[in-house]
Amino acid sequence: MEMTEASKQTTTHEESEHVQNPEPNQILSQRRLLQLNQKKWWIAVALCMFLVLLGDSLVILLLNFFYVQDRREDYNQDLQYKGTWMQALIQNAAFPILIPLFFIFPSPKPNQETNNHPFLSFRLIVLYFALGVLVAAHSKLYALGKLYSSYDFFMLISGSQLIFTLIFTAIINRFKFTRWIIISIILTLVSYAFGGPVFAGEPDESEYFYGIQAWLTFAASVAFALSLCLVQLGFEKLLVKTKRYGNKKVFRMVLEMQICVSFVASIICLVGLFASGEYKELKGDSKRFKKGEAYYTLSLVGLALSWQVWAVGLIGLVLYVSGVFGDVVHMCASPLMAFIVVLAFDFMDDEFSWPRLGALIGTVLALGSYFYTLHKRNKKKMVELNQSENDVEV
Repeated sequence: MEMTEASKQTTTHEESEHVQNPEPNQILSQRRLLQLNQKKWWIAVALCMFLVLLGDSLVILLLNFFYVQDRREDYNQDLQYKGTWMQALIQNAAFPILIPLFFIFPSPKPNQETNNHPFLSFRLIVLYFALGVLVAAHSKLYALGKLYSSYDFFMLISGSQLIFTLIFTAIINRFKFTRWIIISIILTLVSYAFGGPVFAGEPDESEYFYGIQAWLTFAASVAFALSLCLVQLGFEKLLVKTKRYGNKKVFRMVLEMQICVSFVASIICLVGLFASGEYKELKGDSKRFKKGEAYYTLSLVGLALSWQVWAVGLIGLVLYVSGVFGDVVHMCASPLMAFIVVLAFDFMDDEFSWPRLGALIGTVLALGSYFYTLHKRNKKKMVELNQSENDVEV
């Protein structure tokens, strides 16, 4: 009996030592797993960046095509397209195309230890509704900002969204700034200010109105920045803790967030469209289109799809990195958009000048500075794992 108790104690002692000091093969597998996860993470970040840049480029191309084909001058009306509720609706209405993708992308195995109580689901519903209101608000307000001011002035004011994002993310998300992130932000703001594209929907000088309507762009910037920070907060504090995701960040979360938020925003914009009477102008807009009603419909559909591509990429960057990085990538797309517009359209006095070339170089440096910070964070995780390996060997 005494031998049996002694053997049990010895076995227990060996098991505890095995748990505290894992085998080298186990450490090696942890290292390989970390390397694999980091590679997957980099691929996901690169894909989301590509979607943001692609979406921004397609949006500016289709917007310029739309306004070039819209012959308002022939009908003695304001040159600027005043269907602001329609513009806001187009930014959100194509979310149903994401529903099949939501079911195609795999979902992680449910974590039974996760407490998926009803109060968590209620908070998610409140979050989706609040984000839907914010998205509808900044979509409408940005459209108003372009309606009453020059596009250069609009770009200058909308650049404040990154500043508001920094403020909100420091307060709400407890974001930690590094020297390289600050350098990236400064380069982004400068590049955004000097590298903006030409916009064919800009009103005539006689239509400029730098009053409260133009300064509503500030309010739009606040709503946009706040929405990014709340999306990040929702991922970190709510969605990750649900039983269906089990403390894992997967791309399916991006699709769920975008579908639910766009649904709420689309309902709000649709109500505004009919309540304001803007729906009555749709028939006249389609008849004015130079290439006919078919191209009018196709351009709106293309715009709606492009906005979804952009939104999915942006929310993906918020999930995998942060709201600050998502906003930096979005604003860094401005010189690229200017270059594409110069190639696609023959606008008078529009060329890819030296300031724009400098802005394009600045965006590369801005993204490179931020990437360096992300690389250092991943390297730090690997160093910590190597230190734990050295502790085991000792």
